[in-house]
Amino acid sequence: MSDHALRLLREQPHLAELAAFPFNFDLTRADHGEAVRLASGGPLEAVAGDDTGGTYFVCGDGSVLYADSEGSAGIIGNSVDEALEVLVGLPGWHDHLGLAPADGEEKIRAAVAETEEEIREYHGIDDERTELRAGLGLPERSPVELIGLLHAALLRTEPDFLLLNAEEGGAHDLLDRHPRPPLWETVLARGRTDLTLLREGSAWDEVAGDRARRALALRAAQFDRREGDLPLLRHLLRHEAEASMTDELRLAAVLVGLHGGAEDLLLLHEVRETDFDTWCGLGGMPEPGADPAELRSWARDLDDSLFGTDPTDEPLFTWTGLAHEQGLVELARAALIRRLDDIDFRAYCDARDGKAMERRDASQLGSLVHEFAQLGDTFQALRAQRLYVPLQTRAWDRVSALLRLARLEREEGRFGAAIRTLASLRDTLAEPNGGAGVGGGSGSGSGSGSGSDKSLGHWQRTNLGAYIVEEHYAVARTAATDTALADEVRAVTVAAGELLARLSGTARANVERHLAGTTDTHADTHGTTDTHADSRTDIHTDTGANPDTGVSAEPTPPQPSAG
Repeated sequence: MSDHALRLLREQPHLAELAAFPFNFDLTRADHGEAVRLASGGPLEAVAGDDTGGTYFVCGDGSVLYADSEGSAGIIGNSVDEALEVLVGLPGWHDHLGLAPADGEEKIRAAVAETEEEIREYHGIDDERTELRAGLGLPERSPVELIGLLHAALLRTEPDFLLLNAEEGGAHDLLDRHPRPPLWETVLARGRTDLTLLREGSAWDEVAGDRARRALALRAAQFDRREGDLPLLRHLLRHEAEASMTDELRLAAVLVGLHGGAEDLLLLHEVRETDFDTWCGLGGMPEPGADPAELRSWARDLDDSLFGTDPTDEPLFTWTGLAHEQGLVELARAALIRRLDDIDFRAYCDARDGKAMERRDASQLGSLVHEFAQLGDTFQALRAQRLYVPLQTRAWDRVSALLRLARLEREEGRFGAAIRTLASLRDTLAEPNGGAGVGGGSGSGSGSGSGSDKSLGHWQRTNLGAYIVEEHYAVARTAATDTALADEVRAVTVAAGELLARLSGTARANVERHLAGTTDTHADTHGTTDTHADSRTDIHTDTGANPDTGVSAEPTPPQPSAG
């Protein structure tokens, strides 16, 4: 990291003027015009701009990120010194973003020469370049070297330097269109290395004993299948069973089952009996003593429906989950944001054209909310949840989605939005068939609703009812720090009391006991504490039941519609 040249520009006005013209690095243009931030949350300082509205930012490690006025951004140097080498040596660098060292010296020199001749028709660059290089102590590099520096820098942009609109959360496009490795290839690299070690007979216990390495090795084996892998697959299978039911356990069972050995059928049944989850998750396999062909058939069916041999067929969330598990957090975050941006753009186009958002996005949005929450990125989880809410057609699902939206808004400190969301939630409780959206009225849900949607008929007896009451109190408690919301906080508090009174007796007592225990310890003025304990995740459970009894069915589930 070096900012030697930047210090000289700030100390010597003449050099700063040369950098501003003709090389378009102007210290007086450091205002980008819109709020931006890195997806990683890393530091970002605007230090200069150009006459097109673009801005040069210095990142935490010294890298220089350029953001244009059209919504694109990219790293152009590992330091300010290196970025200035590129800008001074390639004054037409914008026109060379598509060049790469692989294009060869002849093509690179010809392209740079053509661009510089066009620039010279308007103003000089040669004497100015010599003077600025000397003044800043920049080395003289060939166009081929400079294209190599620029190309390498651009490829570093994502995932660590993904630039977002700070208010809306959408990502900037990349400055360049150079090809990058697919997500799966980067994620799977460690697994391929470990699979090679396993095949060589080394590191069996090290790989099998590490959850992330074991999962990656199994995924690598999924896409590179060899006859001699059966012993190592058995070893990985036994260790994966210790993690209970996972996608990788099912994959290991399939990979072992494809070999069709009678002894492996016994092993698979032993693994299946690990616990209740594995018993359910590995159901359908042939009984011990069955023909090996039946085992192979069972494994082939699962393989065809769930796995296969093409990594591009795997869902995005397979790779983001594995990336997160091995510590590649920004790689996972960037891929998830890009997917959310795609859905958000489609929703915008549908709204512009007067069309309803496609229901097929609902499952992806639900997964995005979960994955962002796992990364601790409440901001992006909130973006996804806002798109998810309108896609819920069943009253129970709408209320559940609104409840989660309110919680995310509270955790982000958006108390006014959380209060409005809770008002919409109460409207849905009152009129389940009304399809109330975010920002509805403020009724306390005293009506029973009418029509065909009976899914909320007994919400007062379930954990959903308890969570609703607790969230009302949590929003009231945290929003109380904002004096401008005093009236709204009082209304939420009153509504919370009315909802609490409607809970079943035991449920109400449980909630009151829970609230009494969280009043002091959870009074987080930033609204970042989740009052929903991890052990109470089933919103269908009757809160008056003993949790050990397994009573978790919704009291009166609606009948499925025809078709």
